[in-house]
Amino acid sequence: METIQAKTIVTKTKSQVWFGSDYNMNIYRGCCHGCIYCDSRSECYQVSDFERVKAKENALEIINSELKRKKKKGVIATGSMSDPYNPFEKRNELTRNSLKIVNENRFGIAIATKSSLVTRDTDILSSIKEHSPVIVKITITTADNDLCKKIEPHAADSKERFAAIKSLSDTGIYCGILLMPILPFINDNRSNILDIVHRAYDNGAKFIYALFGVTLRDIQRKYFYERLDNLFPNLKQKYMSCYGNSYNCISPNAKDLWDTFKSECINFGISYKMDDIIKSYKSDYQNRQLSLF
Repeated sequence: METIQAKTIVTKTKSQVWFGSDYNMNIYRGCCHGCIYCDSRSECYQVSDFERVKAKENALEIINSELKRKKKKGVIATGSMSDPYNPFEKRNELTRNSLKIVNENRFGIAIATKSSLVTRDTDILSSIKEHSPVIVKITITTADNDLCKKIEPHAADSKERFAAIKSLSDTGIYCGILLMPILPFINDNRSNILDIVHRAYDNGAKFIYALFGVTLRDIQRKYFYERLDNLFPNLKQKYMSCYGNSYNCISPNAKDLWDTFKSECINFGISYKMDDIIKSYKSDYQNRQLSLF
């Protein structure tokens, strides 16, 4: 595996709006899942040769040094720019060892992934959970495995991801679904939303956070359209006609999908509002701390 130099890895977030995280931590650069819609291909992120995963040199030493210097404890998010559980992680264990450092320094963790490999680290997540908040967000965009393999070709299929949610949930890890993006004219249908909510409930998901559309810009849009030509002939023209060069491409069905989604989440007792999700996974920790006294 190639490596790249890094001066810093754990950076402060601008706000806690996104799942209440205080810091960001990306150990890898690039991603090989091959998702046709990935925003991280955009020019603004300056990630050349995006499909080639590179590890950051001396990542564990840098993370340990930075966490020891942090005066304020908090939740560290990982998975914002590259999946921390890419195929190389199985051998390299950089994410696993970084979690050990997070645990030793008594920080919380918020993981975003499309990989079932996250279940390997249940033991460390459980240890972190004893002193700090833990949340695992698994992206699921479709309940249809065949469609999943088209739009996210090298990631774990949807069935594996639901199984990972069950495994984590069964061990007490606060876990749920990132239902995004919902691609107009591809997976933006009522049946897909109902299937995901129902399977989320069956597998113990505590939350689902959804966005009914996709963002597109520059290199990312170009790649997306190229994949549409291969996978869904003539659909590119429909996107161009409906959205032009718009950044936010909201599904024409967004309102109906939201109404269906909200109703089903309420029916099954699944959190779907950001504030409620943050409060839920952090209050569990606060309640445990109070019980100690």
